[in-house]
Amino acid sequence: MDMKIRREIVRQLLNTDYSNHHIARNVDVAPNTVRRHRKVLKRIGILWADVKDMSDSGLDALFNKKRLPLPHKRQPDWAYVHTQMSAHKHQTLVQLWDEYCLIEPSSAYSQSQFNHYYRQYIKRIDISMRQVHYAGECVYVDYAGKTIPWTNSESGEKCFAQVFVGVLGCSQYTFAFASKSQKLEDFIEAHNKMFAFYGGIPQVIVPDNLKSAVTTPGKFPVINQTYLDLSRHYDCVIEPARVRRPQDKSLAEIGVLLVTRWITVALRRREFFSVDEINDAILALLPKVNDRPFKRMDGTRSSRFEQLDKPLLSILPAAPFEFGKWVMPQVVNSDHHVMVNNHSYSVPYQYRAKKVSAWVTCKTVEFVHDNKRIATHPRSDEIGGATTLMIHRPAHHQAYAKQNYEHYSTWANTIGEHVIAAVDAQFVGKNSYAMTGNKACSQLQSLAKLYGHERFEAACACANEIGSLTVKSIRSILQCKIDMQTHDKPDQTQLPLHHNVRGSDYYQHGGH
Repeated sequence: MDMKIRREIVRQLLNTDYSNHHIARNVDVAPNTVRRHRKVLKRIGILWADVKDMSDSGLDALFNKKRLPLPHKRQPDWAYVHTQMSAHKHQTLVQLWDEYCLIEPSSAYSQSQFNHYYRQYIKRIDISMRQVHYAGECVYVDYAGKTIPWTNSESGEKCFAQVFVGVLGCSQYTFAFASKSQKLEDFIEAHNKMFAFYGGIPQVIVPDNLKSAVTTPGKFPVINQTYLDLSRHYDCVIEPARVRRPQDKSLAEIGVLLVTRWITVALRRREFFSVDEINDAILALLPKVNDRPFKRMDGTRSSRFEQLDKPLLSILPAAPFEFGKWVMPQVVNSDHHVMVNNHSYSVPYQYRAKKVSAWVTCKTVEFVHDNKRIATHPRSDEIGGATTLMIHRPAHHQAYAKQNYEHYSTWANTIGEHVIAAVDAQFVGKNSYAMTGNKACSQLQSLAKLYGHERFEAACACANEIGSLTVKSIRSILQCKIDMQTHDKPDQTQLPLHHNVRGSDYYQHGGH
């Protein structure tokens, strides 16, 4: 099983009261799969806080141990039984019970038990199908059909802002926000603004089947991956409305109608030059919608929100969800770099030859392996460039990468002035990355380590005196212990008279 699906099943089992069939429809798996997960979680007694940061391999190990023993009685597929009873006019429970018993009579319920549990199943699904809105449970979101025109002040182009609407189920507290488009980035930003406006997070988001929310609509809709990441960030569940079933989000339709009547129509008569101006105007008009008294019950949307929904909303996370896109998983190269949008980023060298995924935002690039973030970089748009962190390299690579003039100059400063002169002599024009200079200084470091800093400084002083600050000369001075010899310079005295000493006059007269 895909670990993303398994993680979503566990999250909904631990954070919601949904039935197995309900969760199975949400994540497109069999009800028995959800039932098995529920049994394991109940036996372990684990909480979502313990599972949230668990690795994929650790989570998989919870459910792939020894098989649990089968219960004494085999549960019928009540969904299939109910479908057959609803679809066929003359279908009877007796005939369905006979089919159920034929599979394995020893583990089957008796007819009376079969009928009893079926009646209990009918009662449960009848209750779940009622449109009951519990406090803090659902928010219904949709885009209004009417747009608000605005003029781009730079180009003079006529544009139309899309109006995003959110309605809380219990209080019907309404939110509206103008976006440049219905694209994914604007759709995500509208949700961030909505949750900030409410000051909390409901349990479920019910969107329409627009492309930004649902990649593939249908009986088993596929939710957009980024939208799903938003739900994980805010710890809520996304349950799209059925295709061509407006009754699934009737409150959103009502909210769109109210926003259109009281906000959109009024603002269409005004002239705007940016979307921010429109949102400021919407924010000023929202109280007119939420403070209007209900006709058939006491209070207003604002008062019901303060009394009912607000106390039960989850706490907002420390930071809003940052929009980004997933890059398909790829294998880490031997140089422990991964290419994202034509730019290479480093990951820890231990992950070479392993598959990692990249989460790309407008500011950062994050790499994930086994549901763990392994590296984060500032995003770079340099085509063909590379961003490398020193800590991602092996130790010997780090040592090699540090070889430059600045590194060796810092080292020389810890010993003495003659060592500084020796290091400077190895780099022509102080070229920081001269290969010959790096090799020479590496040998100097080895000599300093072998003979000690005091002798090494003295040897460099000797080499400096004779004007030969080369590795060969310094090594020879140390091996011959010239740096340890004391040289007393004799005072220059007048030469004694001797018949072999010709004197200066001899040479002034041409040797005569």
